[in-house]
Amino acid sequence: MADDKKLDGTTLDCLFKVIEGRKGGDPTQSHTAKLFAKGTAKIAQKVGEEAVEAVIEAMRDDKAALVAESSDLLYHLLVLWADRGVNPQDVWAALKAREGTSGLAEKAGRNKGR
Repeated sequence: MADDKKLDGTTLDCLFKVIEGRKGGDPTQSHTAKLFAKGTAKIAQKVGEEAVEAVIEAMRDDKAALVAESSDLLYHLLVLWADRGVNPQDVWAALKAREGTSGLAEKAGRNKGR
């Protein structure tokens, strides 16, 4: 990494705050405000598009492109969370609750309630 500054998950928390601040903003002045103005369906569509693009770059074995597409995916996911009232801390807590649990056991537990 070219920058000596340590980057970690708090970057996502900071980005989420910026995204929330764009709600109700001028869509001609902010891409994020434009996404909010287009509504949940468009935001969700963008999440899907970015996920597919990340998968494509992974399959092409293009690490730089995968990093770029992953950044786009995380940004759009945070916009979706803000749109739907999901707080990143709730997601972090859900991930923390799964810590130390086998992925197979965790998935089996989720499927019992369905």
